[in-house]
Amino acid sequence: MCGFVGYIVNNSSVATNDEIMNLKNMTDIISHRGPNDSGYYVDQHVRFGFRRLSIIDIEGGNQPLSYENERYWIIYNGEIYNYLELKKELEELGYEFKTNSDTEVIISLFSHKREESLKDLRGMFSFLIWDKEKKELFGARDHFGIKPFFYLEDGQFLYCSSEMKSITYLKNTIDVNVESLHQYLTYQFVPEPLTMTKEIKKLQPGHYFIKKQGKPMDIRAYWKPSFQPKDLSLNTAKIEIQKALRDSVNMHMRADVPVGAFLSGGIDSSAIVALASEVHPNLKTFTVGFKRDGFSEIDMATQTAKELNVEHIHYLVKPEDFIKELPKIIWHMDEPVADPAAVPLYFVAREASKHVKVVLSGEGADELFGGYNIYHEPHSLRYITSLPSGIVKGLNVLSKVIPEGIKGKSYIERGSMTLEERYIGNAKIFNEREKRSLLADYNELINYQDITKPLYKKSNDYHDVHKMQFIDMHTWLRGDILVKADKMTMAHSLELRVPFLDKKVFKVASRLHPNLTVTNSTTKYVLREAMKGIVPDSVLNRRKLGFPVPIRHWLKNEMAEWARELIYTSETNHLLNKNVIFKMLENHIQGKADYSRKLWTVLTFMLWHQIHIEKVFHLKELTLSEGVNL
Repeated sequence: MCGFVGYIVNNSSVATNDEIMNLKNMTDIISHRGPNDSGYYVDQHVRFGFRRLSIIDIEGGNQPLSYENERYWIIYNGEIYNYLELKKELEELGYEFKTNSDTEVIISLFSHKREESLKDLRGMFSFLIWDKEKKELFGARDHFGIKPFFYLEDGQFLYCSSEMKSITYLKNTIDVNVESLHQYLTYQFVPEPLTMTKEIKKLQPGHYFIKKQGKPMDIRAYWKPSFQPKDLSLNTAKIEIQKALRDSVNMHMRADVPVGAFLSGGIDSSAIVALASEVHPNLKTFTVGFKRDGFSEIDMATQTAKELNVEHIHYLVKPEDFIKELPKIIWHMDEPVADPAAVPLYFVAREASKHVKVVLSGEGADELFGGYNIYHEPHSLRYITSLPSGIVKGLNVLSKVIPEGIKGKSYIERGSMTLEERYIGNAKIFNEREKRSLLADYNELINYQDITKPLYKKSNDYHDVHKMQFIDMHTWLRGDILVKADKMTMAHSLELRVPFLDKKVFKVASRLHPNLTVTNSTTKYVLREAMKGIVPDSVLNRRKLGFPVPIRHWLKNEMAEWARELIYTSETNHLLNKNVIFKMLENHIQGKADYSRKLWTVLTFMLWHQIHIEKVFHLKELTLSEGVNL
């Protein structure tokens, strides 16, 4: 597990001393991703920088790594879980290896099959390969977007990196992308390929690019997720899920360092822990909680760990810890992600890093196996959606005149909208009317459906539940869930692995009909059935919490003054109407309405703006990195 920086120069030139120093600093900024080693490769065309976190004890696996008499050079972040099997296949074809690393397997496979090699890789990855002979730069990102990939293309350079801050280091000023801000206020994250900055973008999951010197990037997809339900019996589906998950967990346990797991007490993490303990019975598990009723899964996680006979370690987060660490959390996040769950994830990763170098986690189960409660909505709204279209249109008009807070308003409003209109993913923070008053310069041409419309077009023939899963896989999963998972663990040089997000597991999940996943009474039905006898019975139907955070309470009390000060001092008047924000905060404090999610979305952006735009905090306050010249 590592971090990289790489760029290609359109006009070939020898690297200057300043360029080399900049490359080193760009690489050192992400030293938390790889504290064990660093490496560099520079020629007339490309500059590569690399930081390494040692997970598997390999000889000669340092990067940048060359292959085929230095024709190819690679920098790579991730883990290829089937690299031993791929290596054996390549050796049978006559390929030779100097190391035992998965890095050399990637570059060898690339020399054999070029972009077709991506279809054989099973794991999480983002990487760059420089072909000196063709003078081509090749870049790729894994199927689901587990590992990040940022890039900036201008007239002279193409910069690529594991974290955006490596690229912004070179920029004297950073401009906020107004389109991104509009979308962020709806989604609570910036949907890919956009970032919060104008110039920098993200390479989307399942994509690769070819960059020829002097020509623009050519970006293409190599994998697209799709749901293709089959007529499977419950028993057949259970057997396939058990087989695929056991195999995935076993592959994800490959490491020469201690491996642990996050355990929140729900079905997802409990399933991973139960299967992982079959491989390594001495597994350590970790969770965090808060001193407030309903906001801690420590007791449930401790009981689950006891029943699974694994060690359990927990940490209790206090409000003062929360406020103190927030600037570091936002700095590590790179972009504003207004999911409060990122904060406990930061603390549980910090605790786990004291004991292990690798943790398993349950991300992806909800998207693949139908785990979110909102997936019940197509069924619960059927009393309205089944009515004649004229009546539905009338109800939509009625919903708009019903006062806020009146019981039934939301139900009528959502039921009288099409799925495409009402569902844009797992979170919808501000609607367009609210954004019109909140934004200093609202642009009516930017609409939240700009993101989801192409996705609904691709999933037009799907069942409504599959459409919702498809939307979440392309928005919520890659924009929120996986971003905070990667950034909060890497902040502590901890590698996170997600066995649910495996090609073979998805192949099984994609064949499930929604009646096996979302029933009238439960979500993830077939996954729960498959885990019977593997996880404790007490876990099977436990309500999903997932590291809940008492933001609603803290913004009324412990964090109220902090919020006021941040709003007041933030230099975002040209972007946001602070009067609206102050009013929301005061109404929230007085208990007139719960504005916690909306406030947290705005406050997260303001803190991000202070760190990355206003430069209120110095790097030494935010990271342990040393030797970076700012």
